[in-house]
Amino acid sequence: MTDVQPKIAFRHVSKIFGDGPKAFTALRDLTLDIADGEIVTVVGPSGCGKSTAMNIVAGLTSVSTGECLVDNTSVKGPGPDRGVIFQQYALFPWLTVIKNVEFGLRLQGIAREERRERAMHYLELVGLKEFAQAYPKTLSGGMKQRCAIARAYAVNPSVLLMDEPFGALDALTRVKLQDQLLDTWSKDKRTIMFITHDVDEAVYIAHRVVVLAAKPGRLQEIIDVDLPFPRNEEVRLSPEFTEIRNKVWRAVYDRSAEAA
Repeated sequence: MTDVQPKIAFRHVSKIFGDGPKAFTALRDLTLDIADGEIVTVVGPSGCGKSTAMNIVAGLTSVSTGECLVDNTSVKGPGPDRGVIFQQYALFPWLTVIKNVEFGLRLQGIAREERRERAMHYLELVGLKEFAQAYPKTLSGGMKQRCAIARAYAVNPSVLLMDEPFGALDALTRVKLQDQLLDTWSKDKRTIMFITHDVDEAVYIAHRVVVLAAKPGRLQEIIDVDLPFPRNEEVRLSPEFTEIRNKVWRAVYDRSAEAA
């Protein structure tokens, strides 16, 4: 996307789980740059290493060979510069919405008044300000995910890592959260690495779509998404969108059928 130093860099990264004849190569020789402020979506068939790649950036999984860097620093473990959002929400059911959002700030030693102010700011940003005192069990799936996104934003990470965050939601809620994610990105331009199985979603939110192939997981193709921001329904229904979507679809599923 740009010639300046990448925000995230994979340098010949391989990840092997297990030993001997039972060893499984989740990723092989992945080299990829993600620019500061860029949204990159990662798609591919099951077993292609999408989540493994994200977990390596998050510091939740170590590389077998190669190196992963964030801001030109080798990733050795989790850090506050990287916010992670999973499909399962991972909210604390015994805490209110605002207490959930404040949780990471409390771990950072942020004073109570500042914690509350920052948490309310991000709850307002994701449209949950009036549910600040509610408990997760009273929220819909979409609201729970918005709470998880607010919690990730509150600790002010420069990178958001999202592993199929909208995968369990109904189609309408999913589209609304895609739009909300892009609206939030337009205000702060954080770097986003977004894992998804949904080709339409991958194209709609991204600057580039990274297609991984399976058995073993490896880089197959990078497809530029030359569509204007802000994205909206008009963009989604455009011939240009359909053309890019079809290109990604063929890259993912034609090769997936060959490997089956």
